[in-house]
Amino acid sequence: MKKKLINLAKMYLVGDIGNTDIKIFVVNEKHIKKKKILLKTSLISNNYINKKLKFLRNQKVKIALFSSVVPSAYKIIKNLLKNKFNISCKEIKDLNFTNLVKLKVNRSQVGSDRIANAISIIDNKNNYIVVDFGTATTFDVIIKNVYHGGVIAPGVSLSLNTLIKKASLIPIINLSKISKVVGTNTNYAVKSGFYWGYVGLIDNIILMIKKQTKKPFKLIFTGGLANMFKSFKKNKVTIRKDLTIDGLLKVIKNI
Repeated sequence: MKKKLINLAKMYLVGDIGNTDIKIFVVNEKHIKKKKILLKTSLISNNYINKKLKFLRNQKVKIALFSSVVPSAYKIIKNLLKNKFNISCKEIKDLNFTNLVKLKVNRSQVGSDRIANAISIIDNKNNYIVVDFGTATTFDVIIKNVYHGGVIAPGVSLSLNTLIKKASLIPIINLSKISKVVGTNTNYAVKSGFYWGYVGLIDNIILMIKKQTKKPFKLIFTGGLANMFKSFKKNKVTIRKDLTIDGLLKVIKNI
C-alpha cells in the first residue's frame, strides 16, 4: 500500500511568487509546515504547475494564500488550483489585513511580499527594518504596527549577472564573503566590488533610515544572500529564512 504524502484533516497552501523563484508550503491546521515545493517563475505553465502539484489530488486542501509580484504567474496558479484541485486561492492584497498592519503607503504601490514580511515580524512594541535579498534588494520600515515604506535597490545576483553578461572579460563568478578590499585579479576584484559595495549600501541606507526617523530598529534579513551580509560591526542582525511565508501563515488564520 502506498504511503500517503500528507494525512491530516485540514490543510492549507501558502506561497510566495517572486520574480525568480516560487516557494509553496503545505501546512496543517496548526499552521505547521509539512511540505515545501520550489518552482521557477520563468517555467510557469499549466503543465508545469499540474505536474509539480499533482499530489494535491489526494489531499484535503481547500484554501490557498499567496503573495505575488508576478501577476501573470499568480493568475495561472490560481486558475489551475481552482479548476484542477478545487482549491480557493487568495492573494494577500485581496484581504483586509488592517488588524495586523497599518499602511502609510498606497497598497497598490507596495509588493505583497513586503506586506507579508511586515506582518510576520510585527509585535506592536518594536521597530524593524527588513532587508530582503531577492531579485531586488528591498528595505522596509516598520514602526510598532505601521508599515512606513521603504527602499528598493538593485538585487545583488541580478546586478552581477548583468555585469557578466554585458562585460566580455568578466568571467562567471560565485559571490562569497571576503576579507580584503583590493583584488589582485579580476575574479577577486569583482567579488570585492559586489561584497563591499553592498555592505556599504546596506549599512548606509540603514544609517539614513535611523537618522530620518530618529528611532532605534531591530534588523531582520531574509532572502538568498542574507547570511553573506549578516555580519555587521555596527548592527546586530537576525536571519529569518521564510519570513514571507511566516507572514502569510499569520494572515491565513484570519481567513
